[in-house]
This record gives sequence, structure tokens and C-alpha cells, in this order.
Amino acid sequence: MTRRTPLYESHKNLGAKIVDFAGWEMPIQYKGVIDEHRAVRSHAGLFDVSHMGQIVITGPRALELVQKLTVNDPTKLTDNHAQYSILCNERGTVIDDIIVYRLHAEHFIIVVNASNRDKDVAWVKSHAFPGADVIDASDNYALIALQGPKAEMILSLTSDVRLSTLPSFGFCDAPVAGQPGCMVARTGYTGEPGCEIFCAPDQATTIWETLLKKGAAYGIAPIGLGARDTLRLEMAYSLYGHEITDEINPLEAGLSWVVKLDRDADFIGKSSLLKIRAQGFTRKLVGFELIDAGIPRQGYPIVADGKSVGFVTSGTMSPSLEKSIGLGFVPTELSTVGSRFSIDIRGRLREAVAVKTPFYQPQK
Repeated sequence: MTRRTPLYESHKNLGAKIVDFAGWEMPIQYKGVIDEHRAVRSHAGLFDVSHMGQIVITGPRALELVQKLTVNDPTKLTDNHAQYSILCNERGTVIDDIIVYRLHAEHFIIVVNASNRDKDVAWVKSHAFPGADVIDASDNYALIALQGPKAEMILSLTSDVRLSTLPSFGFCDAPVAGQPGCMVARTGYTGEPGCEIFCAPDQATTIWETLLKKGAAYGIAPIGLGARDTLRLEMAYSLYGHEITDEINPLEAGLSWVVKLDRDADFIGKSSLLKIRAQGFTRKLVGFELIDAGIPRQGYPIVADGKSVGFVTSGTMSPSLEKSIGLGFVPTELSTVGSRFSIDIRGRLREAVAVKTPFYQPQK
């Protein structure tokens, strides 16, 4: 049985095309992916991401549990700051990529991907211990993302929060659209300035509709999952089930910067990742552009010297760059910028070249 976010009726009223995404009835697009993508890059976009999961960890040993579970270093977090991190299994492959929010030393929120919510909750609970209480709080939150060059201006019309005064990955509690108790975080999945607003489910519609109304003069648009994907791909951000899975480790996926193998505390997967780092790896995630016509898609073979040597994890026609781009795994010797290989698109080989990522640089 599919689920609906508190904003489902708002999406229907806006004419959204609704699809099943990870068991949720979600808007894939409103007016169209390209128009929505460009609205975010040039003005602002509003996203319903209430399908994401929230795991709350509290208690005197909360930090200890977060240290055990995550590959980044949560001891570096101060109150009202968040960090991107990863849950790994004992083999060092990826269970999920997450954001860890520290409210204070005994209170953390971990935001997980919708498709992994039940799995992640079970994983975290299975490793809990006395002094660290774990709750699946997903049903207690709605989550709205406001992204784009005009995001700060639009937010200022509905809240006293000034995003420019928050550090990247910082957050604060503040009313939004007259709704008390919201948490506004300077985070996002587009590469653009913006924030994500945590609120109670019964506050979501008021906040959503107020932001759309106040932001109309600044070109705001509701954005579906289709444009959310093209926006993140232009930034070469990983998507679970594509660039990262339980068969892929974060080192080969280009996420070494997240994995703090030199910190003193142990974490699940650390010993395996240390071995992988010492031994080296045979494949690496690479960004590429197509030289020939065609659009790469997940699972398409990557070919070199007449042999299949890798696979595409994500691909699209970039609305910002107006060229075909993609991410995929190739042998390490083909991962350097300028390397040439081909993408097998339905039996036809299309030439591609490895390029520097992100593909797109947001305007300052």
C-alpha cells in the first residue's frame, strides 16, 4: 500500500503528475522537468521531501552510538550543526547516505533516504545499547526544501531566519509562515543556496502554500522528483541505488572525503575500509559527457577496447548544459579526466569522455 505525504492534496491541486516512489505517491513533475530544473537554477524551487525518514537518537550515550554507526566524525559537530555521512555494513559497503543533525550532545536526528527507511531504522536499533535510545520519528515530521538563488529572499518574507547568517550545514529553530517550532537547516540536494524546513505534518500545507504565494514575484515554482534528480546529477551528488549500494564502498564511489579512517574511535566497516584503502581498488566512479548523440541511463554498459569494462549509474540530458552527462564505474586507469570510452546505448556505441565534476557550477 502506497503512502502519501501531508502535501499530497497540494500536489494534486497544482496539477502534478503523481508516481509511486519507494512506496510513496510523489510528484514526478508539475509543468515539466526542464522548466522546473531551470526555475531552481535561475530563481527558486520548492520540494516536498517529506518521504525522507528521521531517526532520533537521545540519551547520555547518543554520541557514542552515532560514532559507532557513521563513517564521518560526529565528535566534530557542535550544537545546531549537521554533517553528511554514511552508514556502512561490516564489509564496508554502503547501507545508506545520511545527514546527521546534532541538536545537543544527547540529541541527534539522522535523516535517511525514503527507500531505506525501514532497513535503516532496523539497522540502527540493532546496534543500540543502554544510554542511547532510538526512535523512528519519521511520522512526526514533514520536510520541505526551498532551493535556488532567490531562496533566502523568499524565506525572509515568511521567517526571521537569514540563511546568509547560518553556516553551511547549520540550522536553527524558528517560526516559518507563522508556524512555530520549525527547524530550518542550510542543507540541500541541488548545489544552489537554500534550506530544508522540518515541521510538524499539520503545519506543512500552510508553510508550502505561503512560500509559493510569497515567492511568486521571485519566480518560485513547485519542483518534482524528476528535476530533483537532474539537479543533483549536474552536481554529481550520489543517489542511493545508483552511485552507492550495498555492493559499492564509499572509497570507490568518490566519497573518501566523508570517511574518517584516521579517527581514533572505531565504527562499523572501518576495518574493511582500511583494508580496501591499503590494497587499492580496481574501479572508480567517474563523471562523463557524451561526445556522440544519445542519453546514458542506469545500467548501460561502458565499453573500452571492444569489451564491457563498467556500467552507467546515472545519466541525463543536462538542462543547464544542454549536453548528455552521466556517472558510472570504470577501471581506475580510465577514471582520469580526458579518458575516452564508449557507452552502449541499446546496441550502439556512443563515444564519451571523462570530465571533472561537478558538471555544473552554480552562480555565486
